[in-house]
Amino acid sequence: MKKIFSVLLCLSLFLGCLPADKAWAAAEWPSGISISADGGIVMDVNSGAVLYGKNINESYYPASITKILTALIIIENCDLDDIVTFSHTAVNTLEPGATILGARTGDQLSVRDCLYALLLQSANEVANALAEHCSGSIEAFADLMNRKAESLGCTNSHFANPSGLNNENHYTSAYDMALISQAAFENPTFVEIDSTTYYDVLAGQLQQYPNGWRYYAHHRMLKKNDSVYYDGIIGGKTGYTSLAGNTLVTCAERDGLRLVAVVLNGHQTHYTDTRTLLDFGFQNFKSIAIADKDSTYQKIENDLTISGIIPGESTRLSIDKGSVITLPNGGDFSDVTSSLDYNLKGSAPDTAVARIDYMYGNIKVGQAFLEANTIPGFTPGTIEALESSGDSGAVATIEVTAKAAETPDPVQMDQSKENQISNSSEKISSVFSILKKVLFVIAVLAVIGALVFGILSYREYRKQKELSLRRERRESRLKRWGYSVTEFDMIMEEHLRSKNKYKKQGFWDRLRRR
Repeated sequence: MKKIFSVLLCLSLFLGCLPADKAWAAAEWPSGISISADGGIVMDVNSGAVLYGKNINESYYPASITKILTALIIIENCDLDDIVTFSHTAVNTLEPGATILGARTGDQLSVRDCLYALLLQSANEVANALAEHCSGSIEAFADLMNRKAESLGCTNSHFANPSGLNNENHYTSAYDMALISQAAFENPTFVEIDSTTYYDVLAGQLQQYPNGWRYYAHHRMLKKNDSVYYDGIIGGKTGYTSLAGNTLVTCAERDGLRLVAVVLNGHQTHYTDTRTLLDFGFQNFKSIAIADKDSTYQKIENDLTISGIIPGESTRLSIDKGSVITLPNGGDFSDVTSSLDYNLKGSAPDTAVARIDYMYGNIKVGQAFLEANTIPGFTPGTIEALESSGDSGAVATIEVTAKAAETPDPVQMDQSKENQISNSSEKISSVFSILKKVLFVIAVLAVIGALVFGILSYREYRKQKELSLRRERRESRLKRWGYSVTEFDMIMEEHLRSKNKYKKQGFWDRLRRR
């Protein structure tokens, strides 16, 4: 679509129809950034959009940033007040020089205390003890780590231990680590612990420190009196081994934009690289709430009972309110394209019937779930029940759709399509009549318009063909809300057409303003 419109505008410029300034186009994706580390990435935590990456799918040794995944699993599977007993294996199987808390065999700490020691002190015997507490052994916990990573979408990672100590079978990529960190920094408990700069082990808890002990976070960007302190930082995790080099994960937030930066195999420039990544993100991008901008699916709320079909419950489809996309500062929501995916993962909300993926050119900038919401107290086939509930919108839905109970015949449908083409042609003619051009220009634009409609028709055909292949997968989910596959296909068919019409109108509006 954009290529066709670009041809149209270029033709207009060639013929002198438009001013000689630059034609309307989407803002380019920002660039001009470099880091010294072998691998790195900056991602919007809220949208999942990758703002910049270097070798993001290459595998590197992660060192102690591994403990982010360890902490997330422990938080999700253990009670924070549980007591962890340090075994001989947990304490005495570490490689020389490994960072420790100083626990001895038989020492006991709560899971909460252990998590602070894990993330702030990067204590490796604590990682072992937590793994044994959660899964019975380090090996079993490693299996759990790999299953969790896979569920988060990681494809270039394998974890062999909970600490990140040297192991040739223990590796990850910048993108995978960003996915893991995204999940972690969406967890309030993880954020609470990881944002702390110091923590006290009370007297009598550790044999080595009978009077208690205070340990401090290793991440220097957290400390306001440090030269590398970063304004808006939420937390992060440091890492270093002889195989991994310097590794660093950092999360920061400014003006509602929450970013996570990952540096792998750094060369003593991990803090500088991290600052470069975060500055690039905050200076060049903005976050936009999808529900506030995407009106494509709003009409569903008013014609859900399409063609006179009244379901067992009144159900409305809506976009989840918390979803956002990330765009360059010069970008606009109208520059974004979207597509529906019905193959939902286990992480999707129970009310979701589809996922909407948003693209800015060839870059995915966010996603949202299309959710079904029921109206309590609705009696099938009656308007009175909805009237009693005070939901005038739902009453209007039934009243409107009841008028459309008859299925239109093929002749009527053909006439409707001809009218749509005619109306669009009139819009084209009116726009370019303002420009006082010759009939040759109008003829050229008419041909282009016909080509656009041909492409749209073909795309609609492909979409419907794909939908038919997915009906069986969707059937069980749709039945929960009282809909057959046929009913849902009718809904989506109408609104995908509405979506295409909306985008065309938006283009002409922008063109008029030129």
